[in-house]
Amino acid sequence: MKKVEEQGRITPYYIYDLSLLGHTLDKLKTASEPYGFKVHYALKANSNPEILRLISESGLGADCVSGNEVLRAIESGFPSDSIAFAGVGKSDAEITIGLQNDIFTFNVESTQEIRVIDDLAGKMGKTAGIALRINPNVNAKTHHYITTGLEENKFGINSWEFVEVLSLLQKSKNIELKGLHFHIGSQITELSVFKGLCLRVNEIQQFFIDHHIIPGHLNVGGGLGVEYEQPDIALIPDFKAFFKVFHEHLELQPQQQVHFELGRAIVAQSGSLVTKVLFVKKGINVNFAIVDAGMTELIRPALYQSFHKIEKIGSESEKGQTVYDVVGPICESSDCFAKRILLPELNRGDLLVIRTTGAYGEVMSSNYNLRTKALAYYTS
Repeated sequence: MKKVEEQGRITPYYIYDLSLLGHTLDKLKTASEPYGFKVHYALKANSNPEILRLISESGLGADCVSGNEVLRAIESGFPSDSIAFAGVGKSDAEITIGLQNDIFTFNVESTQEIRVIDDLAGKMGKTAGIALRINPNVNAKTHHYITTGLEENKFGINSWEFVEVLSLLQKSKNIELKGLHFHIGSQITELSVFKGLCLRVNEIQQFFIDHHIIPGHLNVGGGLGVEYEQPDIALIPDFKAFFKVFHEHLELQPQQQVHFELGRAIVAQSGSLVTKVLFVKKGINVNFAIVDAGMTELIRPALYQSFHKIEKIGSESEKGQTVYDVVGPICESSDCFAKRILLPELNRGDLLVIRTTGAYGEVMSSNYNLRTKALAYYTS
């Protein structure tokens, strides 16, 4: 962290370790390639152009959830035929972007969306590849805001709609069914959840097989979690164990491919947010360290009550530690990064680093309070 301190950059700023990102991509490919698994990178985790350039050069596909993400992926070197376009509310303009660029699949989430894509594709003289996003009703055992695979969630097609979907597909002249898509949530740390997903996928696929439909691929989404509390003990997730679950428990048909959509697990640990202490307010029960980063630079603690490890730059000592609430300058009481954490004594001008912000940090930043957007820097 001392190297960061010596740069003299204006805080707050994001810092990305491109070397760590490269090692993470190498581990990911080493773990997935023996099984022939295809991984798409989820741009919603981080769409920084330099990050995307490295990931596209590694040979991964792209998972997009907006028309602008599709365009950014193409600009960053991802082949159009490796782009999967998900999202429960695609506009006509966004669907048109996908059709114009001949993307791999639209992961469709409703019967009405199938009709719209079929109509737009027909008007353009195109055939749209689709994967049906199925709601498997599997509990991801994660924060309720990032659980997406339960019947109470807005995502996906439910089992009682399958017969209607099959009838609709037969009538759709400009649609090609390429696969089935599943995604149950994010920041999943219990691998048993993925085993449960596999078993449910097997059951659902059997319905389609019984109706003489064998999808070309199964897209089982992403959701693999990372270590936020002690990032240094697991800078790279256990991709080997993750992919092994799917290899052992998915019942594949001959020549059927398995696709994944990983985001956080790839980029989270490679990014940090550096911020400066503006003021220290001493209280009776707690001291407030008021820093120049806020929920505008990292909204996860306010939105998900998430934990990020915070360290004082240039201090290795645990002596003389004090309890602090680390809070930002935004005019919201929820603008708090951590409550009652131990840090070395802080003074005005000290630098702090907030770890594991490579996913859902910069990409979710905003100009709320007319804040200036924080810059990003890179180390290798």
